[in-house]
Amino acid sequence: MAKRDYYEVLGVSKSADEKELKKAYRKLAIKYHPDKNPDNKEAEDKFKEAAEAYEVLSDPQKKAQYDRFGHAGMGQQAGGFGGRGGMTMDDIFSQFGDVFGDRGGPFEGFFGGGGRAGGRTRQRGEKGKSLRIKVELTLEEIATGVTKKIKVKKYNRCETCNGSGAKDKNSTQTCNTCRGQGAVRQVRSTFLGQMQTTVVCPTCNGSGQEITAKCGTCKGDGRTYGDELIEIEIPAGVQEGMQLSMAGRGNAGKQGGPAGDLLIHVEEIPHETLQRDGQNVIYDLYLNIADAALGTNLEVPTIDGRVKIKIPEGTQAGKILRLKGKGLPSVQSYGKGDQLIHVNVWTPKKLTSEERKMLEKLRDSENFQPQPGKSEKSFFEKMRDIFA
Repeated sequence: MAKRDYYEVLGVSKSADEKELKKAYRKLAIKYHPDKNPDNKEAEDKFKEAAEAYEVLSDPQKKAQYDRFGHAGMGQQAGGFGGRGGMTMDDIFSQFGDVFGDRGGPFEGFFGGGGRAGGRTRQRGEKGKSLRIKVELTLEEIATGVTKKIKVKKYNRCETCNGSGAKDKNSTQTCNTCRGQGAVRQVRSTFLGQMQTTVVCPTCNGSGQEITAKCGTCKGDGRTYGDELIEIEIPAGVQEGMQLSMAGRGNAGKQGGPAGDLLIHVEEIPHETLQRDGQNVIYDLYLNIADAALGTNLEVPTIDGRVKIKIPEGTQAGKILRLKGKGLPSVQSYGKGDQLIHVNVWTPKKLTSEERKMLEKLRDSENFQPQPGKSEKSFFEKMRDIFA
C-alpha cells in the first residue's frame, strides 16, 4: 500500500512552521488516541501514521531530506512504527509527550487522569544515540537499487535481560521517589507566582521501577557493545550526498530505552567510462576522421551493457547523440533519464609519409573545406533542445 504524503497526513502546507505542525499533530493525536479508541486497529494505525509524519516534519534535517527526495529519502525509517527496530506506541508517547501534555494538563480529564503521563510511566531508560555510516555504490547499483549487508559496531540490546538491566523479573521494586508513577511534581516560583509542573522521575527514568539486582552481562546498563549485521535496502536513483535513515537501528537505549536511528550517507563510486549528470548519463565518444566522414556502426558502453549505435556519415565534432531511457531513474518518479553521447573527432598526432601525402592531397579538395551551413546549430542551442 502506497504511503500517504506526510503533509497530507497532518493536513498542513509545506510552509507550515513548528507551531502549526504541533497543533495539527495534537489535533489528530486527540482524535485517534488509543485511550479514546480502545481496540480500534484503524484508529491505532492513523495514530501511528500521524506520529510518523510529525516525527519527520518536526525535525529540520529530516524535513529537508523528505522535501527533496520524498519517502525514498527516509529509507526504511518511514513506516517503521511497530516494525522490526521501529517505534512502538510507548516510544511515541515518550518522544512526543510534550505534545500530549503532562499530568494535570489539558489531556488529563480527556483521557481519564492521564494514566500514561505522556507515556512516561511505561517508558524506562534513555534513548540511544543515532549512528552515521557511509555506503559506497556503483552506477549500476544506483540504477537498479540494491540490498547491502553491512556489519556495524554499536550498542545492542542485552540478550540476557532483554534490555531491562535487571538480573531477573524479581530484581525490581516500586520506585521510592515517584511511588511507581514514573513522574514527579516540581514547584517553582515565577513572577506570576508558584508554578507546578510534572517531570520524568530522575530515579527510575519514568519506568516506575527501580533495579535491586543488576544483570551480570550488561551490569545494569541494558545493552552490550558489539557487531550487528544490518540489511539496508537502497532505492534506485539515489544521489551522491543523499542521506537515508533507518529508525531504531542505531545504538540501543539504556535500560530499555528506545534505540537511536541509523543514518546512511550515500557515496557514488566513479564509473570507468560514464559520468552522471542528474538522471542523465554522459559518454564521450572519440571517432577518427574517416569514421566521422564515412559513417560507421560501433558499440558504446551503457549502464545495462554495451549497445550498437549507428554513426551517420558526415558526423561533426560536438554532435550529441541520445539513447532514450538509458539513464538513471528518479527516487520520486517512474521515468528514466537518457544517455547522451558527446562526439569528439580525434586528430592523429603522428603520420606516415604516405598518410601525409594523402591528407595534403585531400586538404585542397572542396569537400574538406569548413562549410558551416546556416541551419547548423550552436552548442548551446543543441543543449537547449536536449534539455527542453
